[in-house]
Amino acid sequence: MLSRLFKAGEKVLWNLVNKKDLHMASKNSPKVQELYDFCKETFTGIAPSPGSMAVQKLCSLLDTVSPADVGLEEEAQDDDRGYGVSGVSRFNRVGRWAQPITFLDIHECDTFTMCIFCFPTSSVIPLHDHPEMAVFSKILYGSLHVKAYDWVEPPCTITQDKLSARLAKLASDKVITPQSEIPVLYPKTGGNIHCFTALTPCAVLDILTPSYNESVGRSCSYYMDYPFSTFALEEGVKVVEGKEDEYAWLVQIDTPEELHMRPGSYSGPTIQV
Repeated sequence: MLSRLFKAGEKVLWNLVNKKDLHMASKNSPKVQELYDFCKETFTGIAPSPGSMAVQKLCSLLDTVSPADVGLEEEAQDDDRGYGVSGVSRFNRVGRWAQPITFLDIHECDTFTMCIFCFPTSSVIPLHDHPEMAVFSKILYGSLHVKAYDWVEPPCTITQDKLSARLAKLASDKVITPQSEIPVLYPKTGGNIHCFTALTPCAVLDILTPSYNESVGRSCSYYMDYPFSTFALEEGVKVVEGKEDEYAWLVQIDTPEELHMRPGSYSGPTIQV
């Protein structure tokens, strides 16, 4: 009897020690591991709902991530290469795209992707979409201009001069920094179609859920935006509410040849999968 009690007590003590060790390991685990663990436990392959606890928790975790946590050092500013947001014509952006953007793959699976984009000054990722996806973007350093749209529903399309365009409403047109609130886009809201322009050298940690997957219809499409007045509607047709400059026509385009993106090596803490 005493022997059984002793063994039972020994087992309880062992479990308590193990739980304490696990708790300490969690507290001391790298930030990127915490992000991975949360995404793995939370995401199911369907984009989360706006305002959900999962969204709030992930934003809180991302808020604590620094460049050093993912193996990056903040680059010195090199403004002599920059054109700014409006310094180059929207039809002549080659100069802005001349510097390659570096893509760092941290982890990718069916339900989520963790990656980093490192932008030189004035580099651009043009308007592109994230079908049926949610995306969380943490600015690690630098300043980034974000212009984003959501589709007008029900869909409003027009064909003119052999161009087929769909109406979208401006969701965001602002500069974000590491101190900014974490931008989150959703399938229908939050600016699902966005463009990034680096105002300084900057890095963005992105978490996408679910991941891009062409076989199930989640492929990335690129767009050119045109002012609302570009296309003439039939007289008497009203499709916008509010100011016309809050709307634009988006025309799908091929992946821009001038978009320079190169793979890099992620040098942060190794994730335990």
